[in-house]
Amino acid sequence: MVDPEKIWNDELNSFRIFLKFEKNLAYNSIKAYLQDVSRLMQYFLDIEQKKISPYEVHMEDIQRFLTYLYEMGVSERTQARMLSGIKGFYKYLINTDAMAHNPTILLESPKFQRKLPQVLNVEEIDMIINSFDLAKKHGQRNRAIVETLYSCGLRVSELVNLRISDLFFDEGFVRVTGKGNKQRLVPISGRAIDEITTYLTDYRPLYPINPKYSDIIFLNNRGEKLTRNMVFIIIKKAAAQAGIQKKISPHTLRHSFATHLIDGGADLRSVQQMLGHESILTTEIYTHISKEHLRETLLLYHPHSRARNSQ
Repeated sequence: MVDPEKIWNDELNSFRIFLKFEKNLAYNSIKAYLQDVSRLMQYFLDIEQKKISPYEVHMEDIQRFLTYLYEMGVSERTQARMLSGIKGFYKYLINTDAMAHNPTILLESPKFQRKLPQVLNVEEIDMIINSFDLAKKHGQRNRAIVETLYSCGLRVSELVNLRISDLFFDEGFVRVTGKGNKQRLVPISGRAIDEITTYLTDYRPLYPINPKYSDIIFLNNRGEKLTRNMVFIIIKKAAAQAGIQKKISPHTLRHSFATHLIDGGADLRSVQQMLGHESILTTEIYTHISKEHLRETLLLYHPHSRARNSQ
């Protein structure tokens, strides 16, 4: 008799290979998928001590797993993400003829209220950019980082991997490598070009450069590629220095980029392409942010709104 745990592990390994080479997903995405399915496996084998293989799982089993997650205090958002990963796993098993029935096909994701991301206004972004002391060691580098994140709407992972050979300043574009190693051309503002050029010309050559990372734009003290966590720290410190009370991260600049474009009249398809979203549904959240901004404006400035609020 084949050990169910061995079947789980064998299928997980095959699923990993599929995600990497067939779906061409990024490392973190693959890791998330495998963790979600591993949690399901551990639930059956360790929590329920029900020694079943993935082929023997039915919808009721996964419903019990979701109930267990709820009772453990796992948020609805995380439950929905985990169920999405598990659905992907079973879709893979069906497509490879490993099993005939799909236990997830009728399951719906937990409902949760979509939280709108935090957004900075233009004045707050300028305050952050101007907070950097250019006389300090990495002042110009950090200033260029924030300007690039905001002007191009990059993910932090895209920023730290940005290369000098990706810069096409004469044409006004940068080449960005996004999720799944998919590349796209993103317009870059004149201000961002100026900040990067100043950093590359006047500041970057002053510090050691590891030959392995000579083409990477933004380097740390050792002349190596910055980590995503380091960029997070840089922006958190700059926001505090600028006196901004909002809870922000590098992604806040990406949200602000998209929201300001939509507010300015940019069409959704163009914003989708610049952000590198596969689905326009992901981009549509920024229209909701704009609508919320419009409502706040009405409540603040319309005379009848003020009259009602004062009662």
